[in-house]
Amino acid sequence: MSDIFIPRNKNLRPRSTELRNNATKQEKHLWYDFLRNYSIPFYRQRIIGDYIVDFYCPKVKIVIEIDGSQHYEEDAQEYDKIRTKYLESIGLSVIRFSNYDVDKNFDGICQVIDNEVKERLKIT
Repeated sequence: MSDIFIPRNKNLRPRSTELRNNATKQEKHLWYDFLRNYSIPFYRQRIIGDYIVDFYCPKVKIVIEIDGSQHYEEDAQEYDKIRTKYLESIGLSVIRFSNYDVDKNFDGICQVIDNEVKERLKIT
């Protein structure tokens, strides 16, 4: 996978730090119980362009988003579509899970992430 330049709006740093320090229960669960010690580094609340993503793995260009109930409101869905389109336009793959998925099928989402990472490693 070729290296790509990832733009970062550094003005978002205070907000990304705040989000990292005040992670949701589901974000903490995914981070502390899976991604933190994953064999390939992931980063939390990473600034990409004018957005802050929940988790990002630069080696395989994957973004993981954990969506709370606010993401299912009409305005938020439109915002998420625009955001996802932007992330994909710079070569990133976006995987979304709901808080419910994390709470009820944690092992399953970990498997989905692991499979996606392994698949993307094949094309590097």
